[in-house]
Amino acid sequence: MATPDLMTFVAGSTPVLLNVPHAGTLLPGEVKSRLREDALELKDTDWHMDQLALPCADLGVSILAADYSRYVVDLNRSAEDMPLYSGPTTGLVSQIDFDGCPLYLEGQEPDTDDTEARIQSYWAPYHQALNAEIQRIKAQFGICVLVDLHSIRSQVPRLFDGVLPDFNLGTNSGASTAARFESCAEKFLQSASYSFVKNGRFKGGYITRHYGRPSQNVHALQLEIAQATYMREYAPWDLVDNKANKLKIAIKGLVSALLHELDTTA
Repeated sequence: MATPDLMTFVAGSTPVLLNVPHAGTLLPGEVKSRLREDALELKDTDWHMDQLALPCADLGVSILAADYSRYVVDLNRSAEDMPLYSGPTTGLVSQIDFDGCPLYLEGQEPDTDDTEARIQSYWAPYHQALNAEIQRIKAQFGICVLVDLHSIRSQVPRLFDGVLPDFNLGTNSGASTAARFESCAEKFLQSASYSFVKNGRFKGGYITRHYGRPSQNVHALQLEIAQATYMREYAPWDLVDNKANKLKIAIKGLVSALLHELDTTA
């Protein structure tokens, strides 16, 4: 099922849901016309992560992916725009990119009314769909495992020092999932011939922290992937086929491991 211009949804037949909130590249005209020329490159997009997630549909998982750019509204921030980290970041309707450069033409920055309109038109419908699928899965299986997939340039000095590890698993320091799912993901990712860290710079954003409720049988894990593992980190942001194919296998392997863990603990 596809919801035009908002999100793409694939209904699954297992307790696992893959969510991809930042791979969208669509811009409504009223936003696009106000962005600076360099902002139109959309360099902070989680490029191709929806494509990399789609093969997991073969395993019977549900997949939800945003079609609109994070420059419209950031689906991984709360509607109240509460900061998630103590260091530099970007906001719900950000006026700067990851590097701290302005996104909008002078005098065209979004105001409070713009922000509220984007929440109502884009943020709220997406979260309604996400919550509805979590609840459907939980009602059918008694449990839901949400995997929130992200990617980012491997070097963003404003956000973190040095080069980011390939795989960055976030569980809100263990609060968003039961230990068995965290351990399952950690063991697989550590064995997948990529560099790995758990709850480092990326501990999980709003989606992981808000929806991950282990006591209610909803378990959420965030996977932030360094883009150097599968693509060129500059415009036109092309996939590198051999790297991308390897990463598809790794993502599918992670999902398979979680499904196996669900089977063994059912």
